[in-house]
Amino acid sequence: MIIMLLIGSFIVFLGWSAHQAATRGSDIADRDYYSKGLKYNATLIEKQAASVLGWKVEVALREHTLDIFLRGRQNLPVSSGEATLYLYQPSASSPLELHLSEIRPGTYRLILPDDLSGETRARLDFHREGARISRNLLLNL
Repeated sequence: MIIMLLIGSFIVFLGWSAHQAATRGSDIADRDYYSKGLKYNATLIEKQAASVLGWKVEVALREHTLDIFLRGRQNLPVSSGEATLYLYQPSASSPLELHLSEIRPGTYRLILPDDLSGETRARLDFHREGARISRNLLLNL
């Protein structure tokens, strides 16, 4: 009797599992998970490259002025690069792309739009001569 009960329970559970798989679909919360996984791997490579170059990024935000300080080995400034900030706003379908200007060697500045307020997700990309470093930021304005 116990064996028949176990077999019956297994068949009921098997039927329930098949029904769930056929009707519920996937529980993946993020449809873009694969490309984000690839970006994660690229980020690991960038971190390794940045550590080989000795790059260190410091961020300072005063009101709507964003200053980025990029230093290399022996704390020397990294100049002549291109720095881009991508702002992710909930109301926009794509990020707002803003370019920072170098105000002195290793120091890059951006005046943020006045209409920004609250917490804003952002990504900072810096590249120079084939080397690249990225940082995710949370700006609190």
